[in-house]
Amino acid sequence: MNWAVITPLIIFLGIIFAVGFWSNKFVLQSDSFVKEYFLGERQLGGFVLAMTMVATYGSASSFIGGPGVAYTKGLGWVFLAMAQLATGYFVLMVLGKKFAIIARKYEAITLIDFLKERYQSTAVVIISAASIIIFLFSSMTAQWIGGARLVESLTGLPYTPALLIFVGSVLVFVVVGGFRAVAITDAVQGVVMFLGTLILLVATIHAGGGIDKIISSLARENPNLISPYGAARELTPQYVSSFWILVGIGVVGLPQISVRAMSYKNSQAMHSAIIIGTIVVGFIMFGMHLIGVLARPILPGIEIGDMVMPTLSMKVLPSYVAGIVLAAPMAAIMSTVDALLILVGSTIVKDIYLNYIKPNAEVAHIKKVSYGVTAIVGILVIVLALRPPDLIVWLNLFSFGGLESVFIWPIIFGLYWSRGNKYGAVTSMVLGMTTYILFDRLYPNAFGFHTVILPILISLIAYVAVSLVTKQNPVTH
Repeated sequence: MNWAVITPLIIFLGIIFAVGFWSNKFVLQSDSFVKEYFLGERQLGGFVLAMTMVATYGSASSFIGGPGVAYTKGLGWVFLAMAQLATGYFVLMVLGKKFAIIARKYEAITLIDFLKERYQSTAVVIISAASIIIFLFSSMTAQWIGGARLVESLTGLPYTPALLIFVGSVLVFVVVGGFRAVAITDAVQGVVMFLGTLILLVATIHAGGGIDKIISSLARENPNLISPYGAARELTPQYVSSFWILVGIGVVGLPQISVRAMSYKNSQAMHSAIIIGTIVVGFIMFGMHLIGVLARPILPGIEIGDMVMPTLSMKVLPSYVAGIVLAAPMAAIMSTVDALLILVGSTIVKDIYLNYIKPNAEVAHIKKVSYGVTAIVGILVIVLALRPPDLIVWLNLFSFGGLESVFIWPIIFGLYWSRGNKYGAVTSMVLGMTTYILFDRLYPNAFGFHTVILPILISLIAYVAVSLVTKQNPVTH
C-alpha cells in the first residue's frame, strides 16, 4: 500500500464521517424524523444547494467512467460531455420557485409525495416507486464499482475486498447522518472535486509536455481522436445532439436531482445556486473529460477505461498530492451514492411503507425501518457490483435515460398544465419505462440517436393525448 497516497484520503474520510455524526444530532432532535432524515428540513442555502447538486450529479461516471470513455474516443467525447453544462440551470429554472412552493403546500418530502398529491393516484405512486428502485439500482451499482476501482488502485487489494471496504464506509455514513449530512458533505466534496480537477489538469498537461505536444501525439496515433466524431467516427451529429436531452434538459426528470429543487430555504438561495452550480459543473465536466483524452499519450495501452484516472493521478503527481486529488473522485462517488441511497430509502419507507403498509407507525419504528432499508439496499447492490463491466458510464447513462423517460412529463406538466391528469401520467410513465427498456435491449441508438429520445417522445405524446381525451377536474395550485 502507498501510505503517502492513502493517508490524505483517510483524513478526508475522517472529516466526512465527523460531519455525518454531527448531523445525526439534528436527526435525533428534529420534531419530524422523516422530514429531517430525508429532506434536511428544507434549509439548504445557495452555496450548499449548488454544491449538493454538483456533487450528486458529478458521480463515478463523471470522474472515473467519463474520462475512461474520453480516453478511448478522443476529444469528441469532451464535446459531447459539455451538454452537462446547463444541468443545474435547467433543473432550477424549469422547476424553480413553483416546485418549492407547491412541495411545501403539499407537505411533500419526496418527489413521489408531489406526484401522489398532484395526481391523486395509487398507480402513479407504485409505478414511480418501481421505476426509482429498478433504475437507481443500476446507477448505484455504477457508483459501488467506481469506488471499488478507486480503492483497488490505491491499496493494491483485489476488487472484492476493495468493494466491501468502500460500501461499508458509505453505508455507515448515510445511516447515521441522513439528508443533512449528505447535503453538507456535498458542499465539502464539491469544493474538493473542483480543486482536484484543476490540479490534475495542470499536472497532466505538464507531464505530457504541453498541449501542443499532446495533441500532436494524438493526431499521429489517430487523427479522429482530435475530431468531433470519435476515434472510430461513431459520434454522429444525431448521437451527440441527443445527449442534450439525456444529460442536459432531461435531468429535470431525475428524482435524485429534482428533490434538491424542493430543499432550498428561499429564492435567493436558488438564484445563487444557479450561478455557482453552472460554473462548477461546467469546469469539472470539461476538465475531467479533457484529462481523460490528454492521458492517452502519457499512459498508452490501458485496457480498462475506469482505471485511467486513478493510474494517471499516481503517475503525474507526488504521492501525497495524488491522495488529495483522488479525494475528488472519492467525493464524487460518495456524494452520489449517498444521495441515491437516501432517495431509494425514502421511496421504500416514506412512499410505500408509510403510505400503504403502516401509516400510523411511531417515530422509533420509522427510524429502525429507515436504517434497515438503507443497509439492505446497499447490500443488494454489492451483489450486482461483484461482476463489473469495463466502463461504468454505460450503467449510469442507462439509469439516467430510464428515469427521464418515466418522470420528465409527469413532473413538468404536473407543475404547468392544469389539464394534465392521472390517466395521462400513468400512461406516460408505463410507456416511457417499457419502451425505454425495449429499445435499449432490442434497438439501441435508433435512427442514430441515443436510446432515450424515442421513449421521451412517446411518453410526451401519450401524456398529452390521454389527458385530453379523459375527463378530470383541472388542478389549481
